[in-house]
Amino acid sequence: MSKISRAGATRLGVLSVALMMVAGVACSKGSSGGGGGAGQPPTANLKPLTSVGPGEGQLNLIAWEGYTDKSWVKPFEDQTGCTVNATFAGSSNEMVSKMKDGGGGQFDMVSASGDADLRLIYGGDVRPVNMSLIPAAKDFFPAFQAPAFNTINGVHYGVSLQWGPNILMYNTQDFPTAPDSWSAVYDPANKGKITIPDNPIQIADAALFLEKTKPDLGITDPYELTQDQFNAAIDLLKQQRPLVKKYWALASQEISEFKNGDATIGAAWPYQESTLKADKFPVASVIPKEGATGWADSWLLATKAPHPNCAYKWMQYISTPKVQAMQAVTYGETPDNSKACPIMDTISAGACAQYHANAPTSFLNSIALWKTPIATCDNGQNTCVPYQKWQDAWTTEVLG
Repeated sequence: MSKISRAGATRLGVLSVALMMVAGVACSKGSSGGGGGAGQPPTANLKPLTSVGPGEGQLNLIAWEGYTDKSWVKPFEDQTGCTVNATFAGSSNEMVSKMKDGGGGQFDMVSASGDADLRLIYGGDVRPVNMSLIPAAKDFFPAFQAPAFNTINGVHYGVSLQWGPNILMYNTQDFPTAPDSWSAVYDPANKGKITIPDNPIQIADAALFLEKTKPDLGITDPYELTQDQFNAAIDLLKQQRPLVKKYWALASQEISEFKNGDATIGAAWPYQESTLKADKFPVASVIPKEGATGWADSWLLATKAPHPNCAYKWMQYISTPKVQAMQAVTYGETPDNSKACPIMDTISAGACAQYHANAPTSFLNSIALWKTPIATCDNGQNTCVPYQKWQDAWTTEVLG
């Protein structure tokens, strides 16, 4: 996914203007098909490869921590001769920043989530991809074959990867009874033991909680907030601030916080939970009764990718059922390839059902997938708070 914290520098200026144009493109949970009518991204007319040639020997990736595990990277390197060099990002904003100027001629691909995709596409930092060169993509569930978060006006800018929820993780020794609500991370009784992602998109988590607990606010989409709704979410997060032990910027940081006892409950990804459980640490997780936000990730191709053949070889490889299954089980997320499910069970008994790979549509519809907040709401009215204001409020009002 997804996922490590997701705070950092954001691109403003012309990009902010571009985001204002894409009201019809921002993907809602479970949406697919590619946005139309929002104008062409700057790189839309760049011609993709028509065939994949010999690899260039290197592949430079900006990735979420856990997305380049050696168990699937090493076989790829052996098969293709493309050595993978991964730079981990701690946030979607950091990914956008590192991908500035089309990857700067340094990076080939980025494992972007829904809160970054449109910024990268309309910022001109990623380029079209020829999906006919990625055979396994035909086996993706329909929702991920041409989703609105990576396909604009029928033009693909990357290949879908995996998706999953943002979970409430807790130490089972401190919480012998599983919490069933996100209220636990706003509860003064847990002061000093709470850990939260350092990420402006966390405002959506607060909005999702308020949508269910304060229906009078009229929130129907945690990413489409009027100013009053946005203010209510910020107020909730400001009340939470003195309760938080640490805002984490990397998955490994949250893992350490739990291991050393600095945190006993917090927002997490399945990756942290699976890593802690592998180390025999007493944690568990729930999707609370209010629901959860989540991510749908894609490998997007940098406009100035220096190793395009290796990049296509990576997209071909990472899309296959076996590799999708390996990543899904290792990271704790749901694969896009419909043929991955039985392979997941051979890796870890019951993994297919555990990560809902056998019922993706129903599970997907229960998750509010990240999307880029823009000023124009889906109803066409310019009454929603755009992402720049989310970031400003997060850094100045929430973190202060």
